[in-house]
Amino acid sequence: MTRRTTLRRVARAATAALAVLALAAVSPGAAQALPSADPPVPGPPPAPASAGDDGKGLPEGWRLAGEGAGKELVWASPDPVPMGDARVEFYAGDKLLGRPVAAQDRRSFRLPLNGARIGPAKQLKVLAAGRRLDEAGTGAELRGPRPDPVVRPPAPAPANGVDPGKPGRYRTVTGTYTLDSVRLPGFPAPVEMKADVIGPADAPGKRPLALFLHGRHYTCYGAGDQQGMGWPCKPGTKPVPSEKGYHRAQKLLASQGYVTVSIAANGINGQDDLAEDGGAQARSSLVRLHLARWADWAEKRSTAPAAVRGVAPADLSRVLLVGHSRGGEGVNRAALDSLSRPPADQDGHRGPVRWKIRGNVLIGPTVFGQNPVPDVPSTTILPGCDGDVSDLQGEIYVDGTRGVSRGAALHSAVYMVGANHNFFNSEWTPGQATAPAEDDFPSDGTSDPVCSKGAGTRLTASRQQAAGATYIAASARLFVAGDDRVRPLLDGSGRRAPSADPARVLTHAVGGHRTQALLPGASTKVKGGRLCAQVAAADAEACLPSRTAGSSPHFAPWEVAPEPGRDAVAMRWSRAGDPVRVSPARPVSLAGAKDVALRVIVPPNTTGTRFDVSLADASGHRAKLGRISVDGLPGSGRTASYWGREVRVPLSSAARNTLDLKHITTLELTPRTRSGKAWLMDAWGWRPGTPAVRPAELARVDMGRLTVDEGDSGVRTYHVPVRVSGQGSGKVRLSVPKPGTDGFTHRTVTVRPGDSVDVPVEVRGDTRYGYDVTHDAYVKAVRGAVVGSHHGGVTARNDDPMPKITLEPVKDRVTEGKPLTWRMTLSEPVDVDVMAELSFLPVDRGTELSTLDVDPRWLESEFGARPRPARPLSTMAEGQGLYISVPAGKKTAEVRVPTVKDRASEPDESLKAQLHVYDENWEPQPGPVVTGTVRDAS
Repeated sequence: MTRRTTLRRVARAATAALAVLALAAVSPGAAQALPSADPPVPGPPPAPASAGDDGKGLPEGWRLAGEGAGKELVWASPDPVPMGDARVEFYAGDKLLGRPVAAQDRRSFRLPLNGARIGPAKQLKVLAAGRRLDEAGTGAELRGPRPDPVVRPPAPAPANGVDPGKPGRYRTVTGTYTLDSVRLPGFPAPVEMKADVIGPADAPGKRPLALFLHGRHYTCYGAGDQQGMGWPCKPGTKPVPSEKGYHRAQKLLASQGYVTVSIAANGINGQDDLAEDGGAQARSSLVRLHLARWADWAEKRSTAPAAVRGVAPADLSRVLLVGHSRGGEGVNRAALDSLSRPPADQDGHRGPVRWKIRGNVLIGPTVFGQNPVPDVPSTTILPGCDGDVSDLQGEIYVDGTRGVSRGAALHSAVYMVGANHNFFNSEWTPGQATAPAEDDFPSDGTSDPVCSKGAGTRLTASRQQAAGATYIAASARLFVAGDDRVRPLLDGSGRRAPSADPARVLTHAVGGHRTQALLPGASTKVKGGRLCAQVAAADAEACLPSRTAGSSPHFAPWEVAPEPGRDAVAMRWSRAGDPVRVSPARPVSLAGAKDVALRVIVPPNTTGTRFDVSLADASGHRAKLGRISVDGLPGSGRTASYWGREVRVPLSSAARNTLDLKHITTLELTPRTRSGKAWLMDAWGWRPGTPAVRPAELARVDMGRLTVDEGDSGVRTYHVPVRVSGQGSGKVRLSVPKPGTDGFTHRTVTVRPGDSVDVPVEVRGDTRYGYDVTHDAYVKAVRGAVVGSHHGGVTARNDDPMPKITLEPVKDRVTEGKPLTWRMTLSEPVDVDVMAELSFLPVDRGTELSTLDVDPRWLESEFGARPRPARPLSTMAEGQGLYISVPAGKKTAEVRVPTVKDRASEPDESLKAQLHVYDENWEPQPGPVVTGTVRDAS
């Protein structure tokens, strides 16, 4: 079967399944809901629609459905798109169109356009964390053709004086507990309270607690080892035990004296498409519900489950959270919610906070909200061969904290060359997992020089898990135990933990004992280079041009693009010796610093890019500090390897005698290689040590959603609910779509607890049946504030009834070889596609039309069935029927059953069918019954 035929069949399968999903239609960029029930069986699509003014000739696999306000963009994949942590997104070029709704079969995706233009049709693409899904194989890269680079692994760094990957002296024991399920806001089904406990049996006193939260994975398996989603699991299947996948890291920590608990979250994974934030708030609630139970058990140990009583008592004042993938975003939110309470109507935990979170470890995390907690130390592990969250957006947990709060908390990025997304969890690893599992790095018949199996830089599952456990233990030792001797493993000092060998692990950090020297922004002056935008609309403004093979974790886009306020300094030179001078808006102080630390990106697979580093002060004095050398990471077109290497140059005694370090005005970088490219992310005054972290008093902002009736006419203005809580005042950036355009309006506002933040939205009324439409707004912290719910808006609810629907015969008595035809008619046009199904029923008397009496091509196309063995149509496809779609703006559509002429002499044959129309809740409502007769042609 050709790819075109496959796509055509999948498109037919998509039509009805996706029409219901679009009932929750929202504007581009909004999260959308999956239905909890299975979608209907495949049926035919409406007639293909052209791109019209938005471009003609849609690429293969794409189509437009509906008209006007009801127009929707549909993409069908020839193969199921695996369930993962990244979100599927539609783009036109570099413009985000929105996040489509996925059918339950993971093959079909549909995006309501709400009148928006899609741009040139040839630029359409489907991405998941920057990875192309709509090209041959799911590994096709976002940014142009993949090069064939010469890849060399980084040289091993010197060993650190302390290796946290070595097992400790305590004997460990393992157990499980299961509590009553809990209900979380917005989720119809209860969520399980289940966990694996591993802890020391013989450690004295109360011990620190490490809680693990897995990410978004298939929820259920069974029935022939098929993986499925949804919750609860269907009969014959059982939950995937993802919570058991971190035993190696748990046992290492337990041997070192930590009580560890890994909690199950299948109940969230199976329902998180119902949440605008992808389930981050629900995961936070689940984490804190478990912590609340541990706090109860610490106060009254006799009430604890046996698994908890079997390990040392937990000290809830010393908690480390470890989250994988969407679990990373969940524990980040849990840390935020522990410092600043979320709105009660969004939260599943409303009790007091009886714990203190000392640090977070985030493994290949998502960060949809780009709202990291600035005052909780963190380690973010970035897997260099991540095939799921492949843009390594978790880098924002480092970059996004800069300038927001005091900056004392250390935020570390750990780039692990050759690690994929899944293998950190043994239950997601082939050969180790109970349920079916796979390597998430795509294998589409092409070899990747960095990440394919057998590449010298690719890690085996066992080595990846050992490295992951080591760096989790390093974070625990620094953040919870306060052992500064392990800091060089995390803060860019260039030391390695031998327990993680042979993994090549690179780190950089912000916070700690750093003072800000340069954070590029709109007021930064650049001479010899250019200030570039990390997320830009045009290549001329962008830090990394769109045709670049590969991408950068630092430049991972957010909900809005282009996005102001995120900048770097781009440098390009064709001869050595031409300096690039960068000056902040006002002089900065480096007094007390030992070194100047810079984060510099150079292209992957390059070596020996060298710069001389100099400083100038407000009096015009200049001092050369020394020379730095920067190597690129191993990379290909499929990896996110444009990543900042931390390099340091000492503030020598000569520089201290020459410069007024309290008033530094210019950082100068002079290339000493013949040609090259580089990007300066930032510069800091650095000194060793780990300061104590005291959370600042920050305002907290949560966007809400208002639901209103659209009304019958006119334009009404509503206001997005924005709640400001917490303490103190701060600044946030609001982004609201401009009406009638593809762009956003951005404004920075000052917020204080109890303040009213005005975000107006216009809603137009009409009298035509349609779907609910949302108008979205977003918020991001700038300074002195944190953000919980980053996404909200106004939903205009359809308040018009569905029109009356009839099904009348066009030709219901035909001679064999002619088609039986009926016409479905609406009493008036509507703004969305109206879907219905014509189901075959046994005839009341006489001979029923059989599979041999209809066109075999139609039979194969519509039902995937063959004529033989001969059987009545009503039994040929039980549960299946013919789908009819009346496009938005139209009133009629026809459905046909093509018959064939044969040589046999036979009596009249009959067909009986009933129409079912799908309502706004995707419930089939019974309609008229029709009959047809086919006469013998002989």
